[in-house]
Order: sequence, then C-alpha cells, then structure tokens
Amino acid sequence: MTSFAPDSIVLNRKLPLWYQVSQSLRASILGRSAEAPLRLPTEEQLAEHYGVSVLTMRQALKELEDEGLISRHRRRGTFIEPDVHRGAPVRLLGSVDAIVAQQSGMTTELLDHGSAPVPAPLAEYFPDLDEVATYHRLRSDERTGEPTNHAVNHIRPELAAHVDLEDLIRWPMTKVLRDVVGADISRITDTVEARLADPETARLLQVPLLSPILHYTGVTYDTEGRVLDVAVIHYRGDRFSFTVTLEAT
Repeated sequence: MTSFAPDSIVLNRKLPLWYQVSQSLRASILGRSAEAPLRLPTEEQLAEHYGVSVLTMRQALKELEDEGLISRHRRRGTFIEPDVHRGAPVRLLGSVDAIVAQQSGMTTELLDHGSAPVPAPLAEYFPDLDEVATYHRLRSDERTGEPTNHAVNHIRPELAAHVDLEDLIRWPMTKVLRDVVGADISRITDTVEARLADPETARLLQVPLLSPILHYTGVTYDTEGRVLDVAVIHYRGDRFSFTVTLEAT
C-alpha cells in the first residue's frame, strides 16, 4: 500500500525535536492534496526521514493523535483522519513550521495580486521600497465552504518574480518563500489583537458588521534582518484562538 510522503525539515536544535517534527508533519498533512494516500510510513521510516530517534518520532505522533489528526491501529499502521477538523489552534514554540502548520489545510481562493504602494502602517518594514507585491487570499473550511480568514501578503518585488500563483493556492506564503523561492528565513514576529470587523472584512468573512475578529500581523525576516513579507490576516473570532507556550528550560 502506498504511504503518504511528508515534507522534509531542517531541525533547530534549540527547540524540542518532537515538537518540530510534529508541526512539520502536521503542516504536510493539512496541506496534502485530496489524492494523497492516508496511510503514514512506519515510525522507523518517519524517524529516518526526519533524522530523529524512534522515541522522538513516537512522541510527535502522539501529539498529532491527541489532536485528532491521525489514528493508530495495531498491526495495520497509522492513518490520517480523512475528515479531520482543520481549524484547531496551534501551540507555538517558535518554529517556522508551526507557522506553516497553522496556515495549512484550508481551501484557498486567490482574490487579487499585483503591485501597490507600501501601505503607510507598513512603511517601517520596507524603508528602501516605494512599492511591494501584494496577494489577497480568502481561506475557507474545506467541509462547509465557510470563510475563515482573509490574508494580504506584502512581499518584496524581487521575491514576487519567483512566486507561482498556483503554489499560493496550495501552500501558505511562508512555505512558498522558504521552500520554493529559497528565501533564507530566520524568524517571524507575530502580533495578534482583537478588532471589530469593518464592512469589507465582514463581507469577505460573512459575519455581521462589527463582529469580533482577530487581527494578525506576521513579519518575516531573513538572516540579514531584512523584512521579506508582512502578512496581515483577519481571522473570524468565533473560529480561531492562538496559544503561545513558553518553555521554562
């Protein structure tokens, strides 16, 4: 039987390995195509794929099983749940793959793209630019078709030249920049604040005017400290929560 093939990952030794592996595998699962197999490779095969011990791999799989993304059956193997809920919150410990996982697993519609002047609130992030490339996307729940969030990415024009629009329908911008464009991402700074839906946001997310929404700003930096992308995302307040876990060790 053919097994699902997860993406690769470069592990950060400063973060728990099981957590990084679980988030990378989570992103692969949620971002898989409809035709992808549901059966996962064995623990030993996955451990070899990620370059970790079987014990670490087992802990990562338990995390996904507890979340309801996979089910494990003795003698039969481990399988992706076909009707898994896509909107579950993600615990963020600082991994870029956690950001990718959080953005994965929804139906994505590209509403618009092109060049635009740098918005005044974002000018501090692009001091050397007059214009940025913008991409407007609407994500919806795969099962119900209900809109869940509206995202606008503002990226450097030289990066936009290498972005394939089909990739943006399939994957989050973070993954496209890192794995397709080849950008050397060093960190992402997230800000989440509560706001009320303005008329355009209410229309796109199909919620009443002035409904509570989560306003997310994610700033992606390269290893030289230069901003590559500023993502501004409006999440439905009744569908999302964000949890940040700080390790004491």
